Amino acid sequence: MINQSRTHRRSVAGNCNSSRDTADSPDRQQARFTAILTALQKSGSVSVEELSKGLLVSQVTVRRDLDMLETQGRLRRTHGGAVSIEPFFYEPFRNDRSFQAQVEKFAEEKRRIGRAAAGLIKKGDIVALTPGTTTTEVVRGLPLNHDITVVTSTVNVAMELSKRKDLNVYVTGGHLHGDWFSLVGPTAAQSLSRVIIHVLFIGADGIDAKSGVSCYDPEEAQLNAAMVKHARKKVAVVDHSKFGIVAGWRISSTHELDVLVTDSAATDEMVAPFEEAEIEVIRV
Repeated sequence: MINQSRTHRRSVAGNCNSSRDTADSPDRQQARFTAILTALQKSGSVSVEELSKGLLVSQVTVRRDLDMLETQGRLRRTHGGAVSIEPFFYEPFRNDRSFQAQVEKFAEEKRRIGRAAAGLIKKGDIVALTPGTTTTEVVRGLPLNHDITVVTSTVNVAMELSKRKDLNVYVTGGHLHGDWFSLVGPTAAQSLSRVIIHVLFIGADGIDAKSGVSCYDPEEAQLNAAMVKHARKKVAVVDHSKFGIVAGWRISSTHELDVLVTDSAATDEMVAPFEEAEIEVIRV
C-alpha cells in the first residue's frame, strides 16, 4: 500500500511537471533563454541536466530551448548541452597578436558593460553602434524577440547578427577601413540621413569630462559623430581604462551623452564629473 502511494505521488508530480511544460508561456520561455545565454556568457558551456535542475523544467523543455537558440544563431548544440559560438569572422585574425590583445583586454569588464547596456533597449527600438570591442559585447547581449532594428557601420557586427532572425539589420555604405571592419566615408554618413536612432551605443578610445568622447581615427570620428546627431539617446560604453584619455578626434561632447555605462573599477572620482553633468552613470 505504501509503495502504491509513493508511486501515485511520483505519477502526480510527473504529470504536474508535464502540465507545467505544456502550459509554457512566451514570458517563461524568454526568461529561460536569458538565463541560458547568461550562463553561456559566464562559463562558455552548459549542460541539459544542469539547466533542467536550475530552471526547474524538464530536460525535454531544455533541449527544445537549446534547439531554438541554435536556430537563432545564439549557441551551438553539443551532445548533452551547448557551447558559445565563437565569431567565425575573427578566424583570420586568431593569430594576430595586436588584434587579440585588443579583444582580450578587460574582456570580462566589457562583457558586463555590454550586458548592462543591452538592458537599456526597449521593444521596437532602432539601435546603432559605433565600432569597437565593447559595442560588440552590446550586440551579443541584444534581447531576444524584441522587434529590434540594428544600424551598424561595422561588418563584423553584421556578420555576427546574420543568424538572428528576430532582428532587422541595416549596414551603412562606405569603404572598408583598416583591420577593424568599419565602413567610413561620405557614403556611410549619407546613409544615416533618414534614420531616427532611438539608442546609440558609443565605444571610444577615450572619455574626458571636459573634452568628451574621442577616438584616434578621424574618419571613424566623423561617422560616429554623424550617428550622434541622429540619435535620441546616447549611451557611452567604456571600461575604466578609458577615463581621462583625450584622443585626437571628438565623437561627442559630454553634454550630448545621456548614459555612461562602465565597470566597477571606475572610481567615484572618475565618474563624479559626469554625474554632475546630469548623466546617468551605471557601474557593473
